[in-house]
This record gives sequence, structure tokens and C-alpha cells, in this order.
Amino acid sequence: MPSSPASDSPRSLPASLWRNTDFRGLWAGQTASQLGEHATLVVLPLVAVLTLHADAGEVGVLRAAGQAPILLLSLLAGAWVDGWRTRTTMMLTDAGRALALGATAVAGILGLLGLPALLVLAVVVGALSVLFDVAYQAAPVRLVTRDHLVRCNSALEGSRSAAQIGGPALGGALVSLVSAPLAAACCAGFFTASFLSIRRMRRAEPVPQRPRRPARVWRRIHEGVRFVVADAALRAVCLASAAFQFFFAAMTTVYLLFLPRELHLPGAVVGLAFAAVGPGALLGSLLAARLPRRFGHGTVLVSAALLGDGAFLCVPALHGPSAVTVAALLAVGFVFGAGGQLVNVTVMAVRQAVTPDGMQGRAAATITFVGMGLTPLGSLLGGFLAQEWGLRTSLLVTAAGMLLSPVVMAASPLVRLGRELPGPGPDRMRRDKGAAADHGLRAPEKN
Repeated sequence: MPSSPASDSPRSLPASLWRNTDFRGLWAGQTASQLGEHATLVVLPLVAVLTLHADAGEVGVLRAAGQAPILLLSLLAGAWVDGWRTRTTMMLTDAGRALALGATAVAGILGLLGLPALLVLAVVVGALSVLFDVAYQAAPVRLVTRDHLVRCNSALEGSRSAAQIGGPALGGALVSLVSAPLAAACCAGFFTASFLSIRRMRRAEPVPQRPRRPARVWRRIHEGVRFVVADAALRAVCLASAAFQFFFAAMTTVYLLFLPRELHLPGAVVGLAFAAVGPGALLGSLLAARLPRRFGHGTVLVSAALLGDGAFLCVPALHGPSAVTVAALLAVGFVFGAGGQLVNVTVMAVRQAVTPDGMQGRAAATITFVGMGLTPLGSLLGGFLAQEWGLRTSLLVTAAGMLLSPVVMAASPLVRLGRELPGPGPDRMRRDKGAAADHGLRAPEKN
């Protein structure tokens, strides 16, 4: 394989990260793409609700369609992206999402848009987003020197966090200020801007070598799944993540219907309620650097999950579009964001600590697959419950279901984690040495 920029001498690229025109193109394109992606997550359900007058079951099916690619593609996306230039992958996915949303806007304006077409659009956008997200995370090692990798990833993940904060609010504001189809056209504009920015990247990126034996990919996937299943702590992380993501998807489906139809809130306020999660997540990131070492990782995990997930239990008691209701929704979003991010950061630290170096990527992919893979089913459940039981009852039931996640953690070895993170145990080390021997790698030494 040709050498990558990460292994090149510092003279091969500008000394300053921000003087690297290729990095600036990647960062600007990724920022625009993430903003468009998170705005679209709010715009498409609101298009269904406000333009097509979709019922609760149809909204649940729409959200499930958009999330299905996570289940179907997440384990394979990495293997596929490794066989292409990342610049090419990102440009193609941006172009595809821009064309799909642009066509949706035209169809909506002409009155030709129907729910089946919107379902197809959700699947297409979801699949392309999975591929783009994998590609942009693989791009830095091919664009910047090794000593710039941390700052490069920090900038990219900062953009993603900002998009998670601003994207939903922007999507709700667009639907409120213009028509829903025009809001979809605006989202297409973000993907177009990303395409043009990434197109400016000029560094010659080597064509990755495709494996001669594709079955080897499946073997490595199987090793990662087997490793996670065999470890008690990682099994608990998987089960807790699956429980949370399933009921969170169901709750979000009901929540998207509850805010405009039961509380009669405009699109801008709906977006603001979702955006309140962002500032809470920033606080959770700061707390994650201190609280686990003071109170213990297990205590923080269970307590933060109970507080964050339990915050939504008070939402079904709200009535009307009053200032008190809006303030309560913002507070719920903030508390949920803080607790959720505190759990996310702590769980990531635990996973990285107990997993040997040679298994890090596959362990993360397996946990993501198990956790996020249930979201389409959760969305379908949310739509079904909202249609059969009503919005308030369904919101209460699905919010209560989210509390199954801290219950799983409290009944697992995770709750016993102290102030210091554990290292890979003896059987973890033996498994990793065996896997490393299979691939010609040296197993990491235990600290």
C-alpha cells in the first residue's frame, strides 16, 4: 500500500492544520453535511405530518425506513468504504442526498408527493448517510500528518456536535418559515454545499487495495461479535444500549407527534425542543471528565441513565402551548442531553479500557450494530402504540421503557466499577493474543 499522509514526513503537508486546504475542504464539507443530515431528521417527519397528513403508524414506518440502513449496513459500511477513495465516496453520497431531497421538494410543490415516495427517500438518505459518516471518519489518516490527527478529529467531531445542536432547530425553523417541501430543498442545499467543498480537495489519494478473499471480512466481523458476547461487561453495555435505543426510537416517534398535535406547538418550537439536548450534552461531556473518578464509574453510569431517561416521564403531564410548557420541554431536553452524554462518554471509556487494542474497532461496531439495529423496530412500535393507545399514554409507556437501560446496568458487573477503569482481564488477553496471532499482530501488554 502507498504511504498515507499520517505516516508521511511533516514536510509533505503544511505545518499548520488549518493551512491544509484539503483539511479545510473536508471540514467545511463535513460540517455542511452533518447540518443537513440532522435537519433532515426533523424535516422528513414534519413533511409527512404537515403535508401528507400522515397518521401515527405512518410516521413510525417512515422513521423506521430511515433507520433501517443502520441495521443493514453498519457492519458492512466500513469494509465497503475501505475499498474506495474517501473523497469519491463522500462526493457520491452528498450528490445522491441532494438529488433525492431536491426531487422530493419538486414533487411536494407540484402536489405529486406521496407517502411511498417519502419512504423510499428515507431509505436512500439513511443509507447514503451511513456511508458518508464512515468515509469522513476514515479520511483524516489519508489527508493530514500523524501529529495533526487528534486536532483534525477534534474539529470534525466538534462540527458533528454543533450540528446535533443546531440541525434539529434549523429543520423546525425551516418548516415553520417556509413550506415543508421548501425545507427539504434547503436540506438539499446543505448537501450540495458539502459536495462542492469536498470537490476542492486536491491531494492524490491512493486507491485502496481490495481484498482478494472477501470472506475474510466476515471472519473478522464474527471475531468481533464473539469477543463482545464472551465478555460480561461488554455484554451488559450491548443489552443496555439495545434497550435504550429501542424505547428511545419508540418514544421519539410519539414525541414528534405529541408536540405539534397534542401541545399544538409550531415547527420552530419543536426544533428548539430537540436542540435543547445539545447544550445538555456539552455539560455532560464536562461532567464526564470529573464525576466517574470522584463517585465511581458504575455509580455515575446508573445514576446518569436514571436521571436523563427519567426526565421524559414528566412530558405527558404537559398541556397547551404555554410558556411554562415550552420551558419544561427545554429543561427536559437539557437534562436528557446531560445524562445521556455522561453515559455515552463513560461507557466509551469503559469499553476502550476493557478491550485490547486489536479488537477496538470491531467491538465498537458490534455494540453500535446491536444498539442502533433495534431502532427501526422501536419506531414501528411507537407508531403502533400512538395509533392504538393515544399519544399521552404511549409517551408515558415508551418513556418508562427507556428506564430498562439503567436497570440492566444496575444488574450487571458495570454497577460495581470503581473510580479506576479496569484493564483487559486475563481471558480477554488470551482471546486477543489468539486473534492477534491469526492476523500477524502482537497482542498489547497488560499495564
